[in-house]
Amino acid sequence: MPDAAGPNACWQARVLTLYPAMFPGPLGQSLAGRALERGVWALQAVDIRDYARDKHRSVDDTPAGGGPGMVMRADVLAAAVDDAVAALPGKALIYFSPRGRRMDQGLVRQLADAGGAVMLCGRFEGVDERLLEARPIEQVSLGDFVLSGGEIAALALMDAVVRLLPGVMGEAESAIEESFSAGLLEYPQYTRPMEWEGRSIPEILLSGHHARIADWRRAMAETITAERRPDLWDAYRRARPSQDRRGRRGKTD
Repeated sequence: MPDAAGPNACWQARVLTLYPAMFPGPLGQSLAGRALERGVWALQAVDIRDYARDKHRSVDDTPAGGGPGMVMRADVLAAAVDDAVAALPGKALIYFSPRGRRMDQGLVRQLADAGGAVMLCGRFEGVDERLLEARPIEQVSLGDFVLSGGEIAALALMDAVVRLLPGVMGEAESAIEESFSAGLLEYPQYTRPMEWEGRSIPEILLSGHHARIADWRRAMAETITAERRPDLWDAYRRARPSQDRRGRRGKTD
């Protein structure tokens, strides 16, 4: 992962894609869109076909050894990648692939601190393996399923990153207390009305006792994580001293 950028630096994203019109897409709205307008982050979508070498702007060819579909060419992609890396030196170079590292909040935080990223969105049957061998590309997966291309994964990653940038969210504490930030799923949230369809807001949240509320929220986050994501719960338990867990979970009333 590249070095962290300065706290006031604009976060730079360069996306290599066959469909540049897909960007900024939903990232042009709401918090991300306003941050884009203010220059908190910048996005450039690059059309890979601009690097094609023939009049037909070909970017793919049939797979060596036979088989269905088409494979994106290493020579065309390398030209696009090299230009992007030269424009954003030292930034992460990411290719979205089911074979890659699973995207998680730790990766999102690293990228947010790194000042930007170059993202390669594949299509068809994927890219020529020689490109992945010849360039320092980190493969990243959105999850254990297959998409038509990497564009949706790129949008998801940028959305997750941008909301962590200074000045994007209304309150810095919002990002700190969200799911995965402390290795746990988020605790339940409530708001008015006080009663709804026979259900009440838990009394402790109305007590005004901030320490007890914090303990209740931590206990609820631990319970939900243990029930719904045993993998996260096991990692959380390994990362924290057992005495600290017992002390926090004991203060729930």
